[in-house]
Amino acid sequence: MELEDLVKPEGVIAHLKVTSKKQALQELSARAAQLTGLSERAVFETLLERERLGSTGVGQGIAIPHGKLAEIDRLYGLFARLDTPIDFESVDDQPVDLIFLLLAPETAGADHLKALARISRLLRNPAIVEKLRASQDAAALFAILTEPAATNAV
Repeated sequence: MELEDLVKPEGVIAHLKVTSKKQALQELSARAAQLTGLSERAVFETLLERERLGSTGVGQGIAIPHGKLAEIDRLYGLFARLDTPIDFESVDDQPVDLIFLLLAPETAGADHLKALARISRLLRNPAIVEKLRASQDAAALFAILTEPAATNAV
């Protein structure tokens, strides 16, 4: 599975202006609703439900909120670079400035886990993360996320 199968250029936000985790999830839910045709509320509630199990703030300024919805037929990804880091209740208590949202069909099973693993591997690469933080426009962010060297990062 390649990241360009998950995230499209219109799913990349270069300057998300939010002040809280809830607001970030609301904004991302709104964008996801536009891309998927789902209701914004359904996406938001799914993400909140997952956050109640434990924060998807994985550390080092990165969060990977995710959830499964019956109404979609494929995996969808969105990426956002925040203008100002926010508290995401991350495992390392560090504020988050990079968010990769993943939505999957309820039937996705292993594909959902493979996608999460791929995203996690990519965002554990310090060189990629540094480039993402330095980029100011969505096209550049998309190029970094989908460049072959990035998607093959271990």
